[in-house]
Amino acid sequence: MGSMAELTVELPVDHPGVHDQEYLRRRARIAEVGARHQAGEPIPNVHYSREEDDVWATVSTELAELHQRYACEEVRQGIARLGLPTERVPQLREVDARLHELTGFRIRPVPGLVPTRQFYGALAERTFLSTQYIRHHSVPFYTPEPDIVHEIIGHATMLASPHLADLYEAAGHASLRATSDEALDFFSRVFWFTLEFGVVHEGGGVRAYGAGLLSSYGEIQVFDQAEIRPWDLRAMGTTSYDITQYQPLLFAAPSTDRMVDELGAFFDEFDDDTHRRLTA
Repeated sequence: MGSMAELTVELPVDHPGVHDQEYLRRRARIAEVGARHQAGEPIPNVHYSREEDDVWATVSTELAELHQRYACEEVRQGIARLGLPTERVPQLREVDARLHELTGFRIRPVPGLVPTRQFYGALAERTFLSTQYIRHHSVPFYTPEPDIVHEIIGHATMLASPHLADLYEAAGHASLRATSDEALDFFSRVFWFTLEFGVVHEGGGVRAYGAGLLSSYGEIQVFDQAEIRPWDLRAMGTTSYDITQYQPLLFAAPSTDRMVDELGAFFDEFDDDTHRRLTA
């Protein structure tokens, strides 16, 4: 393989690290690890700096406390099973090994955001494509893009639950059957309002299970102030959302069991014909 030393990272103008040249260089070096990785090979370790470990320690410690207050029981059990380190950024290799032991899921590093169909399609192979970089140290509780905090504290925590891991795999198969762009868009909206920003009625209140909420220090504390609508998969598939703000609208499942059963059934049968029927 040829040299990838010229790999560069371009960040949006509102990104906290856009003018930090050392951060940009770090991001490029970490991206190279994901870019070089070949499926089936051991995942190379990233040598995180003390500053990067401190960001992880700060965010993970605060989120751990919030999860006990706001996350649903299924997620809290996944957190306990996964056993992530709190004092340093975990290596994807160790998370991959633990998840494979727990639910058969694998983690594969990627240099950054990947095409939508590639990300979803990997789930059908029980593989989660994960970034390895971490957010900018100046704003540890904010990131405008998925980073390793979102990938691991959000998604990997869910993938440590056998029930939720099965939903991810079923979602991957559903995405492959959604051959039209319109069907994939409908599917993506359902994915967003469930596995990314899903909430459930539990213990006399509303609890979070979606990765976007689990990995957001700010939003997990205020999601119950959003408009909470009844569980409705068809409505989810036809509702727009804005990724740049706290979600003003969420859909709450009556229980975790019902969410798992009905979302699983939806993913198992979803295809272009299902999309046409639901939007007729």
